[in-house]
Amino acid sequence: MIGAFVIIAVVFDISENIDELLKSRAPWHKIIIDYYVNFCFYYATLLSSFIVFLTIIWFTSKLAQQSEVIAMLSGGISYLRFVRPYFIAATILVAFLLLLTHVVVPHANRVKYEFEVEYVKDPLTVVERNVHREIAPGVIAYFYQFHPGTNIGDNFSLENWVNGKLTKKILASNAQYDTEKKTWTVNNATIREFLPDGHEVLYQRASFDTTLNMDDQDFGLRSEISGAMSWSELNAFIEEQKLGGSGRVAQFEIEKYTRTAGPFSIFVLTLIGVSIASRKQRGGTGLHLMLAVIIGFVFVFVARMTTVSAMNLGFSASLAAWIPNFLFLFVGIWLFKRAQK
Repeated sequence: MIGAFVIIAVVFDISENIDELLKSRAPWHKIIIDYYVNFCFYYATLLSSFIVFLTIIWFTSKLAQQSEVIAMLSGGISYLRFVRPYFIAATILVAFLLLLTHVVVPHANRVKYEFEVEYVKDPLTVVERNVHREIAPGVIAYFYQFHPGTNIGDNFSLENWVNGKLTKKILASNAQYDTEKKTWTVNNATIREFLPDGHEVLYQRASFDTTLNMDDQDFGLRSEISGAMSWSELNAFIEEQKLGGSGRVAQFEIEKYTRTAGPFSIFVLTLIGVSIASRKQRGGTGLHLMLAVIIGFVFVFVARMTTVSAMNLGFSASLAAWIPNFLFLFVGIWLFKRAQK
């Protein structure tokens, strides 16, 4: 089932990116190995919990409709004994999926990301405005907006703070980053220096070059970059973003916690799937699959709602990743108690 869904995803991706791939003249072996093999790893992991859920529904419903479940329970097998093999299989799948999400998929995403940067997409996307970054202790840089195409940031300012006091501030119409020299050219700058005796020095400069502890990557990131990092790299990256005052920390934290919460959702969906599909009823497998799709969409909707809350309302990222599991665990327990025993 995972293979069928991944093939469909590949077909849609080819139809979307075929023009860029042809224009960039990417080698076919790189398209297949570097991009689509790693693309399959990513989507197989992304869809795995839902596909396992559908598989459980389909398999168990077939047993129920052929009266196999009734025969087992009538023969003296308890419902807990009937459910045990499902959770043994779920444990194996969760362990395997944890290995994928924490080790294999980040590496696959890195290779896929590097291919996209080279052949398909722009390497940098800026979604934030009014960006503040602490580039060194007591040194704060600000851009209203950074333009990756020209490496120019509008309304640039740079503040130097010592012991909680502002000692120097630069205000400029823009600053441009030189990728070769690794320097910044500040244009139309007004410089204010605050002296220890309380006096202030004010002067202007049309243009000057300076070296700052930042580059174009500090003001724009591809959203996929967090998915290409290992666990330790992601933790270090999140700390850097917190120190720099990034507004996208919640997004990266959700990526971190979802790597663990996603695989564990298999336990919850297994409980729900067995409880629904083990009862023989009119409508058969089709009705069970319809219920599975509805529950799956509600699960995704709740997960999306908690994610948006974490990114926009300051909601805890760890809770946002785990709340869908806990909510549907209660649903699973309720269904389990009502299951035919």
